[in-house]
Amino acid sequence: MNRTAMLVPPVALDVAVVLTAIVSPEPEAGGYSASIPALPGCHTQGETLDEVRANLQEAAEGWLAVAHEDALANDVPGEAS
Repeated sequence: MNRTAMLVPPVALDVAVVLTAIVSPEPEAGGYSASIPALPGCHTQGETLDEVRANLQEAAEGWLAVAHEDALANDVPGEAS
């Protein structure tokens, strides 16, 4: 890596993302279960639709943060992907 590339500060962007979630009522257990198909393994639940919506927001943010951290950890300078 050349010295110029190391002096450039990282760029942070706030980007609005629209994700589709599948929400299903859980008659036996009560409440709702939900998942976001575009984010494998991103699942949550809630007693009300408002609660499940808030939980989906938190789950998606957490999923994306971990994916970002993993991408940074696996990005080895000087190696071609």
